[in-house]
Amino acid sequence: MTFYFAPGSSSMAPHIALHEVGAAFEPRPLSFARRETRSPEFLRVNPEGKVPTLVIDGRPLTEVAAILVYLARRFPAAALMPADAEGEAQAISWMSFIAATLHPARSRGAEHAMAVYAMADRRLGAQDWAVGRYSVADIHLFRLYWRFVNSVKPPAGAFPNLAAHHDRMMRRPAVKRTIAIEQAIGYELPA
Repeated sequence: MTFYFAPGSSSMAPHIALHEVGAAFEPRPLSFARRETRSPEFLRVNPEGKVPTLVIDGRPLTEVAAILVYLARRFPAAALMPADAEGEAQAISWMSFIAATLHPARSRGAEHAMAVYAMADRRLGAQDWAVGRYSVADIHLFRLYWRFVNSVKPPAGAFPNLAAHHDRMMRRPAVKRTIAIEQAIGYELPA
């Protein structure tokens, strides 16, 4: 597998998952500043010019949720997806909410983003993990909240459940490893 990513972007979630499952992959970091996602070479891999892109036996797979589901199913020993139908549906529900509601929230302004993250905080509640046990939904949720906290810098205590989840995630070896790798390459994200 070959993994195309841009440090700190949404591709961070599948990057974490790749480390969680212990998959062998070739990392291909791309620079937004150098417009490498628009290069002819990358556009041949993914004509949308977006990361993440995971190339599996020559076939590109795109979109965070799809890659996370693929990795969870391809590496079931990592137990990143609930085994029962309802649990899997709950994980996919979380990832749909994250992609459709959390991800675009900032583009609608700080007030809207704060309201949407408050909704996510209530949805998570005091439980440790989004679906009751660690899953790909937690990886996806973490990356969006990590970005939100580092860019918007909400007031301390604004999202106690998300903050506690973030702290649990920051202790995971796969998260630490991914952040170290991506920091060493360098983040090129807008504020």
